[in-house]
Amino acid sequence: MAKGFPGMGGGNMNALLKQAQKMQKQIEDAQKELETKEYEFSIGGGACSVKANGKKVITEIKLLPEAVDPEDVETLEDMILAAVNNVLQMVDEEKEKVMGKLTGGMPGMF
Repeated sequence: MAKGFPGMGGGNMNALLKQAQKMQKQIEDAQKELETKEYEFSIGGGACSVKANGKKVITEIKLLPEAVDPEDVETLEDMILAAVNNVLQMVDEEKEKVMGKLTGGMPGMF
């Protein structure tokens, strides 16, 4: 009998290990690719836009001059907050979609 786990042929275990290593490599490659992507979310007809990368780091916030009303700072704060939260949600959703395809939806794989 081949070496390996009791009751399992060594060839089957080797094939399983190779498959797991291949999946791990695909996951690592996908993570690297996702980290280099850039995501953008705009709100208020483009009055406020936020960009983030796949590492969930905000890389840019742009405001149209007409969005900056000293009499209504609260609305501007709300737009920025909403744009930041939405762009970060976009990053999470893209990661879940890509990784879910690779792992068959198995939780804790990435």
